[in-house]
Amino acid sequence: MPEQPFPPEGVIAGGGAMDLSATEAGTVRRPPAAPDGAGEPAPPAAGPAETADRNRSLWSDAWRDLRRNPVFLVSALVILFLAVISVWPSLIASGSPLKCDLARAQQGSAPGHPFGFDGQGCDVYTRTVYGARTSVVVGVCATLGVALLGSVLGALAGFFGGWWDGVLSRITDVFFAIPVVLGGLVLLSVVTANSVWPVVGFIVLLGWPQISRIARGSVITVQQNDYVQAARALGASPARLLLRHIAPNAVAPVIVVATIALGTYIALEATLSYLGVGLKPPSVSWGIDISAASPYVRTAPHALLWPSGALAVTVLAFIMLGDAVRDALDPKLR
Repeated sequence: MPEQPFPPEGVIAGGGAMDLSATEAGTVRRPPAAPDGAGEPAPPAAGPAETADRNRSLWSDAWRDLRRNPVFLVSALVILFLAVISVWPSLIASGSPLKCDLARAQQGSAPGHPFGFDGQGCDVYTRTVYGARTSVVVGVCATLGVALLGSVLGALAGFFGGWWDGVLSRITDVFFAIPVVLGGLVLLSVVTANSVWPVVGFIVLLGWPQISRIARGSVITVQQNDYVQAARALGASPARLLLRHIAPNAVAPVIVVATIALGTYIALEATLSYLGVGLKPPSVSWGIDISAASPYVRTAPHALLWPSGALAVTVLAFIMLGDAVRDALDPKLR
């Protein structure tokens, strides 16, 4: 039986409207040509949303989350108010914190003196306002010193390792074993200068090991990433690796811990002043006012409650701010 020849390609599917030749099929599958012979059609332009997603980073995402966090907004407003009255206390307090009248000792609120008077006849409102300056200065300066010293030592220990890491670890263990309040009683009792700098120096001396441990662990974690290994393989120097590739990506935990610690340092200054080894009269401090008002807590409780309340609100604001920053910078909580 003779073999039948294969039918032409165009009639395999039979005649009718569905028959397509090879040329027609190619025409159907070919994308429309660009006008005026411009060649291949240009890809669609990225929209604003795609461009924004492409430019997002950890810090931009954190700032976007912080702006939507009511805890951050409230604490930031409180801290901003404290900063303003620390720089310009005369904006809301017209009197002098050192002007006292024994004839008005332990009296309650009066016109122009909403918080009453303490045991020495001093205006509690004015002293509470001026006491914010001491607390903010001590907290900010101590935090900057602790963060700078602890970050540098911890980053060097985590990056180089070896004997440097071992020596620093043993030194931090020694400082962690010193009780903070007891150390303040011993070290500050021999200081005669009546200023904030001995207190700031003491806090930096005993506070840097915590930041150092945080910075060390963060640097060890970051330097294991691929982009750091690639930079090292391309011949980047240790200084460039540490400053350009590791430090910007390892600083977030340090910022969180330092923000929370700032409120703790303010409370520590008040504690040391209350015990008589921190700031001393005639300096104005919440700790000094709390200590002076303690014997009159039953007869003049207002003299104790107002500086104590201001101290509690300030410490709580910085702790809330640190918690909000931690939640925004932690990618595991997204």
